[in-house]
Order: sequence, then structure tokens, then C-alpha cells
Amino acid sequence: MDYTQLFQFSGRRVLVIGAGSGIGRESALALHAHGATVICADRDAPSAAATAAQLGAGASALQLDVLNQEAVRAVARDLTDLAALVFTAATNVRKRIADYTLDEFDRVVNLNLRAAFVLIQAFAPTMAANGGGSIIGFASIRAVTVEPGQGVYAATKAGLVQLLRTAAAEYGPAGVRVNAISPGVVETPLTAQIKNDPEWYNAYAAKSALGRWSTPSELAGAVVYLASDASRFVTGSVLTVDGGWTAVDGRFDPPNA
Repeated sequence: MDYTQLFQFSGRRVLVIGAGSGIGRESALALHAHGATVICADRDAPSAAATAAQLGAGASALQLDVLNQEAVRAVARDLTDLAALVFTAATNVRKRIADYTLDEFDRVVNLNLRAAFVLIQAFAPTMAANGGGSIIGFASIRAVTVEPGQGVYAATKAGLVQLLRTAAAEYGPAGVRVNAISPGVVETPLTAQIKNDPEWYNAYAAKSALGRWSTPSELAGAVVYLASDASRFVTGSVLTVDGGWTAVDGRFDPPNA
């Protein structure tokens, strides 16, 4: 075994959906840095193009709305040689259950869960036919720990974890690995509402063992690992990257004995 090649992607094509900003962009940058030929996809075409331009030679961009099933299927038909698929797109409406409208419910469920189902359904069979590949979706610590106002988002992320695990079971015999990354609080546009409230922001920072939020770049290593040969026997797993949030009780710091 040549361990120097564990994280090398030379000659491999990777599709990153949500590459126009945040975690998706950093994932694209990290995969490109390890030799992957990265296809940067996003609903916002100029943002996808900007990321591809930042990567330089070999990278490309495409506009893709994951809520459009036919568009997803068309891209899957064109990209038949992918080594890995990474998708990061998500949304949240922070409201208590009684205040939610069904339109808001549908908006969160459709992007966070339905779109993931459509992507897996479109890309996994082709990967299986080609001998394997890696599919990586982004869940959240909210799949296992919640707070008021996170009900629908948490439900979609818990559902996503189980969807990815089921896909791992169904496509594992064909060499397709399917895993989830579970971030804690990350400074992205999705968390702008919290960042704009100092009390809320600081409370979240204090909750993790590291005492701070993460940046999108700190999720990129997990993506590279799960897409690479270093994780060849990892599937159906949830890789938690939360600064210790789910490990720490956090309600009281007892004095020294």
C-alpha cells in the first residue's frame, strides 16, 4: 500500500453541488488542491463560475437547481464517470412549530431532504454501474440535538442521515460509499440570523469544547477524507465536525474540587 496516495485525486472527477459559496466552495478548493478535476455546481451560475475560475485549469462550472428533478437527472446522464459527489445545499426557517406555515415546511423539507433523495436516485446507480464512488451529504448536529425553533430543520437532517445510511446499504455491494458530515455551528449565510445577534452568537460559541464557531474551511478536510481512498472502508457513517458540541453537556462548569 502506497500511503502517499491516500488523498490523491489525479485523474478523478468530482461534482460539488453548492460550490458557489460557504462549505461547498471550500470543499471544491480542497479537492482541487489534491488533484481532483472539480465540477462546481450551484443554483447561482455566476457564483459557480467564480469558484471554478478561482480553481483554475481543469475546473468547470454549471448551473443546477437541485429542486428540479429533470435537471438533476440530465446532469447525472452527462457525468457518468464521477469519483465523488458532494452536496451542501440546505435552508432553515427558525420558527417554533406552532408558528410554521406549510409553505415554510415544504421549503425546508424540499431542499434539505427531497433534493438529497433526487440526487442519490440520479447519481448512485451510475456510480454503481461504473464500479463505485463516494457520495457525501451534509447533515447537522441538529439531527441528534435540538433547541426550540429548529424542529423542521432537525427533522430533515435526521431524515437525511437515515436516507444516506440506507443508500450505503443498497449501493455498498456495488462499491458506492455513502456518508454524512455533521457540522456544528459554521459561519455561513445560513447562520446570518444568529451571527447578527451577539448574545445568540456568543452562546453558541460557548457551547462547543473549543469555545468558538467553525469556518467553512474547517469542514473541507472531512470532505477530502470521505471522498478519498483514505476512507475506502467507511460507509453509512456520520462524521461529526462540531468542535465538541455534542460531546459537552455545557450547562454548568463545576468548580475545581
